[in-house]
Amino acid sequence: MIVRNIESLRNTEKEVKTNNWSSTRLLLQEDDMGFSFHETILYPDTETKIWYKNHLEAVYCIEGIGEIEEENGIKHNISTGTIYALDKHDKHTLRAFSKMRMICVFNPALVGPETHDSEGVYPLLTTGERND
Repeated sequence: MIVRNIESLRNTEKEVKTNNWSSTRLLLQEDDMGFSFHETILYPDTETKIWYKNHLEAVYCIEGIGEIEEENGIKHNISTGTIYALDKHDKHTLRAFSKMRMICVFNPALVGPETHDSEGVYPLLTTGERND
């Protein structure tokens, strides 16, 4: 059984921070669950271009207001209680109009240190690798 408290992971290698967001990775590849599980905080008034060409992701908003824009220009409002799933490796832009707290699940599981490259992609890492 795995039991963790998110506060014990803050300001450790399990919390990855960028200019637009911070992500606390509660479950990772090393936990052998077949997915990773994260809490991501999007900072207000930010825009992040993302393309998870190596991963599938489901995201559930538990706080805040924003929008996701598909590559074709279609926009979807995001607020508390909204889920979206990137089931086709969809390129998208995520905008936070306020602080947003998102719960994210990735398949395959992330190793932990991943950040977006110039295309908005998380690399497909194996345990012990970094992409910085």
